Amino acid sequence: MSTRGRVESIHVTETAGEPMRTLDEVRAIGGQGLEGDRYCLGQGTYSDMTGPRRQVTLIEREVLEAIERDHEIALAPAETRRNIVTRGVALTHLVGTTFKVGEVVLRGIKINEPCRYFENLVEIPGLEDALMHRSGLNAEVIGEGLIRVGDAIEPAEDNQDSTR
Repeated sequence: MSTRGRVESIHVTETAGEPMRTLDEVRAIGGQGLEGDRYCLGQGTYSDMTGPRRQVTLIEREVLEAIERDHEIALAPAETRRNIVTRGVALTHLVGTTFKVGEVVLRGIKINEPCRYFENLVEIPGLEDALMHRSGLNAEVIGEGLIRVGDAIEPAEDNQDSTR
């Protein structure tokens, strides 16, 4: 895998704990998140935490395939509770960097770790352990625009890698 990939699916929900809706495209709003999503609306479970930590969440499709193979846990993309499911990109390599998803610039903030709340919400025993250290990426929306299924994920031209 590399720092380049594609968007496989997009998911949002207006309210914490409610099922995610699958979309073909979504508008990203700078400094806020994805239009119609719980964190953009301030309705997410962790919305009271300050900073850009959950404006957009991403997870690799390859992780979903691995937990099904290794743990016999089948998790549909919308069940991940992540906004964007990717393919072909190592999300851990995007922490501290700016990158483009379609026409939108994002900044990787931190790796998302699973929690017992998530496991209980989706009612899949063992999911927290299966996703440990590979539960996705939390990102900040730097620029506005549309994100569409099939869009490329690639380093931003003015990449600011804060880990160096």
